Amino acid sequence: MLGLIVLLQTLVVAVSGPATSPEYLPLRVAAAEGDFAREGLDVRLRTTRAEPGAAEALAEGRAHLAATTFEAMLRFGPRLPAQPPRLVFGLTAAPPGALLVGAAHAQAIRNVGDLRGRRVGVSTPGAPEQAWLGWLLARAGISPDRLHVVSLGSRGLVTALGAGEVDAAFVREPDATRLLTEGRASLLVDLRTPAAVDGALGAGTVSAAVFARADRQPADAELAGFARALLAATERLRADRDLWLPDGLVSAAQVEQTIRLVRAHAPLPASLRLPDAERLLHLEPLRSALRPRPAR
Repeated sequence: MLGLIVLLQTLVVAVSGPATSPEYLPLRVAAAEGDFAREGLDVRLRTTRAEPGAAEALAEGRAHLAATTFEAMLRFGPRLPAQPPRLVFGLTAAPPGALLVGAAHAQAIRNVGDLRGRRVGVSTPGAPEQAWLGWLLARAGISPDRLHVVSLGSRGLVTALGAGEVDAAFVREPDATRLLTEGRASLLVDLRTPAAVDGALGAGTVSAAVFARADRQPADAELAGFARALLAATERLRADRDLWLPDGLVSAAQVEQTIRLVRAHAPLPASLRLPDAERLLHLEPLRSALRPRPAR
């Protein structure tokens, strides 16, 4: 056993909280079920309060990798030209959830355009889904200023939608599916799966992902083992839900579309100097992990 421990390569991974966030569940499953250890990795998950904390941990050198949103990495991640973030594994296309309409308003609100002047609930101020909500509104020709957006917390959001205190709300998984299944809300826009995101936005995006810092990223062999562990965990989770990007791969086009979406929501820091989309990706270790291993 001691020999095994010596061989394990330690990786500290900052993971956005709360621990119940479904987009980061593959990391927690891979750790709990030994997928990382089977790849020779001693992965230490360090949960942060929210997405900005994980991005800051990577920027400050307190973690080898960070699991957070693309937007948080742009706003709170590494700034120096030699330290650009590199996406090494994509998790979700958008914040997994749906824009729902309360049952009492289902006849009056049939599309995003009908939200003008309505009360719309979100979980917290600055929540990741607000950038996607802003993009949906812009596509419908509505300024966010024409809505009454209220932050109610995840539990308060579900209660308020059911009680008719808000007309619509962006509800995260698994609450969104539960409300739809119980007939307590109707679906306006679905962002629960990558395919649904493509249909709703007309283009692919990336939200949650795992990032490294270019000047201190783990070796490719370690990243390939890390990716194999996440792929194994994600495959098991897909038996119950299909929230995650196929094979963890992200294209430059998805990155560019996400940057447009984030910038439309709020300006990026003036000090941020973004490299080309291709340089924000480091996916060769993941592609290596996706290739069948040679028979022994």
